[in-house]
Amino acid sequence: MTLALEPARRSEHPVDVVERLAHSLEWRFERDDEDELSFSVDGGWTSYHLAFTWLPDLEALHMACAFDLKVPKDRQGEVLALLALINEQLWLGHFDVWTKDKVIMFRQALMLTGGISPNAHQCEAAVTHAVTACERYYQAFQFVVWAGKNAREALDGAMFETEGHA
Repeated sequence: MTLALEPARRSEHPVDVVERLAHSLEWRFERDDEDELSFSVDGGWTSYHLAFTWLPDLEALHMACAFDLKVPKDRQGEVLALLALINEQLWLGHFDVWTKDKVIMFRQALMLTGGISPNAHQCEAAVTHAVTACERYYQAFQFVVWAGKNAREALDGAMFETEGHA
């Protein structure tokens, strides 16, 4: 099935909204291209590198959130198994491995078909959701990559919640 829809005209570029948000929150950002903006956010475990990219053919604002944890070749299979376990639990976005650099990232897109413009609240919520997901599962990725755990052990260990007080 092919639909012949033309991209709608927009009152402003979707990445301009992200740039205003980054500026208002005093995030240092780079915008080397009209369709992309990138910045870093500090989390509890590490710094997260985010990029918003406008995809005009899809009329979608794509966001990728990566962190500095490269997957060694001998752990790729187990990391992929962990990704599958984690992605089953997510309602929005997904984790994957950027094959070129072997870096784990969280990705999601905001569909803006028909000329819809994103707002600052949506963009901030996307960043918050991405960083929260990365923070939640960061240790599981470390358990697989550095401690040699299998995917299930790593996820169970990262999701272990203590109760009471010591």
